[in-house]
Amino acid sequence: MSTPEGKGGREARRGSGRRRPGGRLLIGLLCAVLGFAVTAEVRSNDRSTKFATARQDELVGILGDLSQRSERLRGDIRDLESTKAGLERDTQGQTAVEDARRRAATYGMLAGTLPAAGPGIRLTIDDPRGRLRAEDLLDALEELRDAGAEVIQVGDVRVGVSTYFADAASGGAVADGRLLTRPYVFLVIGDPHTLATALNIPGGVLQTLRNDGARGKVVQEQRIVIRAIRSP
Repeated sequence: MSTPEGKGGREARRGSGRRRPGGRLLIGLLCAVLGFAVTAEVRSNDRSTKFATARQDELVGILGDLSQRSERLRGDIRDLESTKAGLERDTQGQTAVEDARRRAATYGMLAGTLPAAGPGIRLTIDDPRGRLRAEDLLDALEELRDAGAEVIQVGDVRVGVSTYFADAASGGAVADGRLLTRPYVFLVIGDPHTLATALNIPGGVLQTLRNDGARGKVVQEQRIVIRAIRSP
């Protein structure tokens, strides 16, 4: 027969034997975790020390490649800056040319050496009795200038700064030495409303013409074309 002590001892030893597989599993799990950590650390160190472990000739090659790329980029930058500067110079030159052309056109129209077109009025003066004198036409011209007329043509004569009127020996008037035929027609470029208002004011040109037995008619137009030009 076995004693209680002997039975208890055998049970204790059997219990102890049953706990061993769990311990080995825990140890294995710890070893796996440790191995994974070591592997991750090795890979991290491998990535971070890629250039540190490279041979000298490999480092020289990498450095040379980077230097060539950097030089090519600097060359591209220089080319782009040169192109930009050229475009800016061309733009400024073209702007200057266009501005010079605009000025030349403006001066040409004011001097009477170029045709002109724009909004304005058509002033027709009918003198059936032939009573108007050169000074009457000059008064009409001066009134138009004071009202802001930019370009004026009387008959076939382009008005300039030196334009003059004179009485013709056979009656009527001449402008710059050329005989004007009745009715006298003024083609005027400027603000239509302002020009018409200036001619129609009390005591103005139209009233003066009526007092002399002549008739004046003003027509506002959106486009007046003046083709007569003066010799330079």
